[in-house]
Amino acid sequence: MTRFQFVFLLFPVLVALVSIGSAHSGNDSTEPPTAMVKPHTLEMHGDVRVDNYFWLKERENPEVVKYLEAENAYTDARMAHLKPLENALFEEIKGRIVQTDESVPYKLGDYYYYHRYEDGKSYKIYCRKKGSLDAEEQVTLDLNVLAEGHDHMRARGVKVSSNENILAYATDTVGRRIYHLYFKDLSTGTLLEDQIPKVTGGMAWANDNRTLFYAKKDLETLRSNQIYRHVLGTDPSEDRLVYEEKDEEFSCYVWKTKSRKYIIIGSYQTLSTEMRYIDADNPTGPAKVFLHRESDHEYDIDHYKDTFYIRTNYEATNFRLVETPVNNTGKDHWKDVIPHREDVFLETFDIFRNYLVVEERRNGLIELRIRPWSGEDEHYLEFDEPAYLAYIGTNKEFDTDKLRFIYESMTTPECTYDYDMGTRERALKKQEIVLGGFDPDNYETSRLHATASDGVRVAISIVFRKGIRRDGGNPTLLYGYGS
Repeated sequence: MTRFQFVFLLFPVLVALVSIGSAHSGNDSTEPPTAMVKPHTLEMHGDVRVDNYFWLKERENPEVVKYLEAENAYTDARMAHLKPLENALFEEIKGRIVQTDESVPYKLGDYYYYHRYEDGKSYKIYCRKKGSLDAEEQVTLDLNVLAEGHDHMRARGVKVSSNENILAYATDTVGRRIYHLYFKDLSTGTLLEDQIPKVTGGMAWANDNRTLFYAKKDLETLRSNQIYRHVLGTDPSEDRLVYEEKDEEFSCYVWKTKSRKYIIIGSYQTLSTEMRYIDADNPTGPAKVFLHRESDHEYDIDHYKDTFYIRTNYEATNFRLVETPVNNTGKDHWKDVIPHREDVFLETFDIFRNYLVVEERRNGLIELRIRPWSGEDEHYLEFDEPAYLAYIGTNKEFDTDKLRFIYESMTTPECTYDYDMGTRERALKKQEIVLGGFDPDNYETSRLHATASDGVRVAISIVFRKGIRRDGGNPTLLYGYGS
């Protein structure tokens, strides 16, 4: 379900739950379970505190399991009178979602990739077609099949090797976000013997089609803290540790630049970033530090030709975009591509062979900026509604003039567009269908501003039904938010 569909569902649901919950008599004699008090002393930096419920951290302790089961039973008993409402709400939400649906395919290499859902099935079916959307469909991964015998199924990764023959994917059948990594030969449909347990699901292929970089996590804190390198056909127990993030405030992840030239290992916390890069053609090579971490400095990088492009908040509260030679990544070599601006926040960017695309936020609204590398005919996409959400979509292909972007508003369901950055023509590839008789022409959106007590102008977006008025002629407000 998209955010748009919840606009009209969320408020009635909350009102109904609050109303019915308040009307409950409260005469249920069921008593809540009481956790045992087992004082446990904790001391750090000279500070001593006592945690009476520290024992509840022991996941495998039968007493903990018994107590949690008692809590669940109590909750079920207290909420039993809401079960009919719960079922009714579920059926209403389900009734507004198309059950047989398909994502918009994207091109990567020789194939078009997409996923779809089938009526009566709960999970994604990953598919691809070679060369043309008219070609025969190949199912690369059916999560419904993998979910058989499990109460939970989630997949992460789902990445094909550079030659598009091997699929790497990770699944979680418990719900703790601890995944198990598998490899599938797409030419035969068979699983390889290589399996790696207890991973995060984050991964990136090197260009040799044999080496996969993947992340593992601390099983106690679930913090992603290690990056390993696996070579197909070797024992996973012998996988090489490439990087370990030892600072408990930081987590790490791995990905591949759109140019397919570099494997990037990123470390991050709330206000700081550090990245390393490895030549994807030389996966056993060193992981070079792009720029050492600094307090309050966040940055993202991508690559094009012999240049790295960096989104950075160094001397730029709202971020700026700079470039630097691949062989000189220090700040002394940085040059502004898009300078810092006090009134515009630089959200993200994407790189194509002929274009740089920048996602910016001005006056609370997203703007998409198209900048040819030639420097000519730079422009912004135009959107007609006063309040909307637009952002860069899935753009895996580097050598294309088509930008895929997503657009939606409080009256327009989520739409996927392909935009020709040369001709400036846009093609609607898909608009989410909202079942139940929704007609966007029945509603209107407006955008207002209010001045807060500190003098800051706050944008307010409002949606209301056309033609329905209240006392004094004001429109009936359906939903609104500030930005």
